[in-house]
Amino acid sequence: MAGSSRRRAERDAREAPPREVGEVIRQILSEAGMRHGLALGRLARGWAGVVGPRLAGETAPIRLENGALTVAARTQGWAAQLRFLSDEVRGRANAALGAEEVRSIRVVVVDGRGGRRGGPEGGR
Repeated sequence: MAGSSRRRAERDAREAPPREVGEVIRQILSEAGMRHGLALGRLARGWAGVVGPRLAGETAPIRLENGALTVAARTQGWAAQLRFLSDEVRGRANAALGAEEVRSIRVVVVDGRGGRRGGPEGGR
């Protein structure tokens, strides 16, 4: 059964009219996962411009999903600082992205090995 479905899909793909490369790329980039991944990459590259060099050295954006930006902090102190500034960071992140992609910020504390540590999580 699975083999016949696969053969049917392959046949349909062969019979479909050719598409322009630009059209295919636009379709891929419009998918939500890809769009958020690109936005997260832009934030990561420009993180120092969003939060300043000192805070950027202690925190990093690690996920952007459904408008929620998750940021990793090295210590509870840096996490608290980021939570305190979350409204400002959200505004600067959206300005850097040129769109209202970030609606909330969630901060997690990550130990040196990449694992999460306990403590309050959240943001605004």
